[in-house]
Amino acid sequence: MEKPVVHPLIPIIIGVFSVALSAIFVKMTSADSGVTAFYRMLFSVLLMSPVFFMKYTQEIKKLSKKDWAFTSIAGIFLAFHFILWFESLNYTSVASSTVLVTLQPLFAFAGTYFFFKEKLSVKTLVSGAIAVLGSVLIGYGDFKISGSALYGDILALIACALITGYLLFGQDVRQRLSLITYTFVVYSFSTITLFFYIIAKGESFGPYPASEWMWFLLLAIIPNLLGHTLFNWSLKWVSTNVISIAILFEPVGAAILAYFILGELLSSSQIIGGTVVLCGIILFVADYGKIKSFFFRKRG
Repeated sequence: MEKPVVHPLIPIIIGVFSVALSAIFVKMTSADSGVTAFYRMLFSVLLMSPVFFMKYTQEIKKLSKKDWAFTSIAGIFLAFHFILWFESLNYTSVASSTVLVTLQPLFAFAGTYFFFKEKLSVKTLVSGAIAVLGSVLIGYGDFKISGSALYGDILALIACALITGYLLFGQDVRQRLSLITYTFVVYSFSTITLFFYIIAKGESFGPYPASEWMWFLLLAIIPNLLGHTLFNWSLKWVSTNVISIAILFEPVGAAILAYFILGELLSSSQIIGGTVVLCGIILFVADYGKIKSFFFRKRG
């Protein structure tokens, strides 16, 4: 396998900071969850189209039936991830939602073990368990606040499982497809899925004020084309586990932004739970040898 032009950790870090803005942008919109997700993906596809059609259309012919199946499933998973996560933000806080939706190690560890036979060290399992404990503390605090907050937490957790599935399918396909082709096809399937979802739900495609279109466009450019695309690029060289752990830093940035921009205060359970989650991340990062083995891994 060829070496990447930069260490994969660099684009992963940039991607984490980019997706941290997603919850803020969503909170600023007034459109239905499905509509917000649809325009986020549609604008992403439209912005990618010139590059794709100029240089990458021939690669479409190389897609096998397996590649088409995996990319379509990844696109559907991504669509419903956005629907459920955006909906969760209507019931719970940015801090709680982003912590739970990025709690991917629980699902990523199981997925990479069963589908890619990646071995998990005891320290990796312990770090994941600590992060899960942190999310439980957050959910418990929200339950005491209101049942609707807990409902939002549950939606965020399901969205977490879906985004992990999306990354797992991408981890396989990205070994054979270029970043642009894979991302364009996945985003296209996601857009089509969301289009039919909106029709089925009877939601409105518009009209919306100019401010709404600005948030839709920002969602496409920063969290999607910068954040998720960098994650997809990294999947050629790193395990889904590495990205899942790194994304756990997103709630920190999102919570800080929500405090200054939206005026959302942090409860004691959110602070304690978030701290526990970060402890799990630090334990994983401290296991440098394990992380190093995830990078530039050989394909059997």
